[in-house]
Amino acid sequence: MAQAIPMEIPKSFPPFSLARLLRTVFEPQPGERIAILIDLADPADMKDFAFLGNPALTIQRHAHDVFYRGLREGVLKELDLKGGEMFAYRITGGSNLDLPDEAIDAAGASLSLQRDVYPRYDIILCISTFSATAPLTAFAKRFGFRGATLHGLNDTILRTGLAVDYNSVSREAEKLRLGLTRADHVEIDFEVAEVRHTLRLILNGQEAQKSHGLCRGKIADVANLPAGEVYFVPGGAEGEFPMKYEDGTIGLMRVAGGRIVGATLISGNEAVIRQHRERLSADPVTGELGELGFGTQRLPWAGRDIQDEKVLGTVHVATGRSDHLGGHLTPDKFTEASHATHDDILFAPHKTPEIRVPEVRMYRGGKTHVLMRDYEPAEYLRAILEA
Repeated sequence: MAQAIPMEIPKSFPPFSLARLLRTVFEPQPGERIAILIDLADPADMKDFAFLGNPALTIQRHAHDVFYRGLREGVLKELDLKGGEMFAYRITGGSNLDLPDEAIDAAGASLSLQRDVYPRYDIILCISTFSATAPLTAFAKRFGFRGATLHGLNDTILRTGLAVDYNSVSREAEKLRLGLTRADHVEIDFEVAEVRHTLRLILNGQEAQKSHGLCRGKIADVANLPAGEVYFVPGGAEGEFPMKYEDGTIGLMRVAGGRIVGATLISGNEAVIRQHRERLSADPVTGELGELGFGTQRLPWAGRDIQDEKVLGTVHVATGRSDHLGGHLTPDKFTEASHATHDDILFAPHKTPEIRVPEVRMYRGGKTHVLMRDYEPAEYLRAILEA
């Protein structure tokens, strides 16, 4: 089979502009109030911005230098916004775990996010180590603010994923959403150690959703930035798929009834697999497949899943919490609060080079469409994008 010609990444991006990003994403109205949240191991280091003395806190420094100072040094006035304060909460330690309520401001005062922050601001930006999209979405719907989560922010994301025109991103995502919506099921072929495995995700004709970066008007919601994704909450799943752990261990996940029910070692550390099996046994819903996502943007790799999962040609599934995507798995369904994470499992050539994805197929209305081959969009998706 002939290799697909790679979709080209733009050679250059416009300079990052905080005013342009906020204007495009939120269409803020005069007088609206904006705030920034960050996470710290010790929130007391928020006082007098003491955390800036720690060179390891690059995400939080970007939050201060680019967003906080950007607001204070002209963007508040340019967009006729109020506020611009920054608050720190204690780091959660996991993706999309519920947020603590206590926050510290720059004066060192202890505040309640639910009493002193969420009700007082119209736009809240959360620039953190771990994703806070799920809990912040729940709070947005409760308190009526709009927001954005930008976890893992780095220089590459600033120069590329946050510098793009999100009106264009939204249009491209909608094209692909329409091309994928109401699918009956999707099959992903994986090849690792010269053995092929297939995962089937049951979609039952549901409407595809999109993460497109626009969060405007009166609708309380939270954008995940960088954006650019079409996704589903599977109604079930069966089969097998390989998973690469943080230490490089690769295991084979066995899926039945919509969740991971077993894990065996392919390469690496058996203890890592054993620990995962113990967690699945203790809290089975941690293995539930709560998302299937496809990237829609032409972006360079940033080394952070927040951007890399939005790259056209990648595919990801996620386990755990799914309520922020319209799924049924809320934190109370887990045996322990610390288990209620939403963890993306990204398949991309730079992150999982040991794992091939020879083909991804969509079944819809009695027809089969090949979506991807070897991390490149196949003819069906290319025709949609070029239309």
